Amino acid sequence: MSERKLLWEPSQAMIENTNLSRYMQRMSHKDYSSLWKWSVDNNTEFWKSLIDYFEIQYDGSYTDVIKGTMPHASWFEGIRLNFAEHVFRKQTDKHPAIIWGTETKEPKEISWKELKQKVASFASLLKQQDVQPGDRVAGYLPCIPEATIAFLAANSIGAVWSSCSPDFGTQSVVDRFLQIEPKVLVAVDSYTYQGKTYDKQPVVSEVVQQITSIKKVVIVGQSSWDEATSNVSAQLSFTRVPFSHPIWILYSSGTTGLPKAITHSHGGILLEHLKYLTFHNDLHEGERLFWYTTTGWMMWNYVQGVLLCGATAVLFDGHPGYPDLNRLWEFCEQAKVNHFGTSAAFILSCRKSGVQPGDLKDLRSIGSTGSTLPEEGFEYIYQHIKKDLWLTSMSGGTDVCSAFVGGNPLWPVYSGEIQCRALGCSLEAWNDDGKPVVGELGEMVITKPMPSMPVFLWNDKDFSKYEDSYFSTYPGVWRHGDWIEVTEHEGIVIYGRSDATLNRGGVRIGTSEIYCAVDKVSEVQDSMIVCIEKTGGKFYMPLFVVMKEGHHLDDDIIKKINTVLRNDYSPRHVPDEIIAVKEIPYTISGKKTETPVKKILMGRDPSKVVNSGALRNPESMNFFVNFYSTMKK
Repeated sequence: MSERKLLWEPSQAMIENTNLSRYMQRMSHKDYSSLWKWSVDNNTEFWKSLIDYFEIQYDGSYTDVIKGTMPHASWFEGIRLNFAEHVFRKQTDKHPAIIWGTETKEPKEISWKELKQKVASFASLLKQQDVQPGDRVAGYLPCIPEATIAFLAANSIGAVWSSCSPDFGTQSVVDRFLQIEPKVLVAVDSYTYQGKTYDKQPVVSEVVQQITSIKKVVIVGQSSWDEATSNVSAQLSFTRVPFSHPIWILYSSGTTGLPKAITHSHGGILLEHLKYLTFHNDLHEGERLFWYTTTGWMMWNYVQGVLLCGATAVLFDGHPGYPDLNRLWEFCEQAKVNHFGTSAAFILSCRKSGVQPGDLKDLRSIGSTGSTLPEEGFEYIYQHIKKDLWLTSMSGGTDVCSAFVGGNPLWPVYSGEIQCRALGCSLEAWNDDGKPVVGELGEMVITKPMPSMPVFLWNDKDFSKYEDSYFSTYPGVWRHGDWIEVTEHEGIVIYGRSDATLNRGGVRIGTSEIYCAVDKVSEVQDSMIVCIEKTGGKFYMPLFVVMKEGHHLDDDIIKKINTVLRNDYSPRHVPDEIIAVKEIPYTISGKKTETPVKKILMGRDPSKVVNSGALRNPESMNFFVNFYSTMKK
């Protein structure tokens, strides 16, 4: 594969001050490569070392770190602990617990003392409602402090949390929460997005009507929330639960059928978030970490882990580009953010719009996830955001609520490349023969269990959905569904989803290669590529593009796109046809939906391959349904 440009290297002073260096010294490893290999070859010793290193508080004892194999591996049987207890172990007066802002409001601080009082009060209300360990508490909330308060309160008593953001419509909420039968619903009556206020009372009413398990509704912004959090005499206590006890339920962004209700464990998430945030994000006590997210994306859950590290969780409620794309950068400056996380799409939008933020003197790292960040995105950060900055592209997902691959504060940053495989993650790229390869395109697999893998999918009693989701291709080995390359210096390049990979005449083409090239064409705003296999070894590979305002697709732009694809990659990357569309369909969590589009263009029934409730813009699918009727069959 191509050689990648060196963009940044850590200073010796930074290396010596990293959490990772301290851990390496304790474990007697001189470099990250040997530490990573030890962590996967001796994964029981590695995960046990984290129990000791982070001084995890628990009752009981364990004999085995891991029992069984994937997908039935169990961890630390015999001990009981609590996630929220470890959060408040870090309580301090030295810095705030939470900083939050909105599209129009400047950052406000919430102290640890205030957070603890409100969590204690809300936990008291939940107990009054007879919420027991294992019962579900659901949130229909924006990214506001009240969501964190409700989560920590539920967690403190052993209840299971689950949330959706208020941009979800009635059916999307019902499709998720009906599966898990929550006892309590915490919701907003309205929310503001892109300068507009949306009334959500009708949705809340419909959800409560359809989900009969809900016995109590608490509305943020009304008296019921104020009453629930005003009990100043309430004392916060923690119910310790088994290591494998569910902590929260997340949902796949799948576009067909009901979303998978992915259930993670209390102990697995506690260890994983401490590990990733401490070592791979290099988060120090007192620092401020902000990741732009909604409560419907697993990155919101990830941000809750910031509190485990004695750091400040920074929250933002609103549209990332309102009133313009400078807003989040201004917010970072106002809130004195040290670590800013966002999506690749946001970074690329800033690049196309020529955004050049002001002084970001407190910012020392930028994280990117959600989709592949191409080389242009990397280089934009260093040319126009800040030169002395650690850029950490990462990839994992809802399935583990963390990252398999991501940041390494000890290693350089190469353009378009994720720095390393995370500690304890036995990740490989496998060729068609099921053999690990380096410097070649391969299927991303995880060969050993991790404690943050789901304990189960809700209502999947025989594990059939679980096995079909991750283990149907390679029994006993987790197939994640990405095409990747492990580079010669142990970095990772992701080339797109393997289930959406373009297979043109037997040659695999990663969708990210197409998008990376098309992104260079300034007149194009967005794009989607699919490849339809036909009979007789034929195929049809159309490229759909959204043009920037003021531009339309003509022969000159078509030629420009094809030339870039041919020059950057190969003639095989040139599409058979380029078609202008008004918008590209995305899931609610921000992923392009190549696979459902491909199935529609192969003649599948749209009602069976598309779950409109999982889409951010379901009406965008109408174009492809109509387009299929005009295709030459």
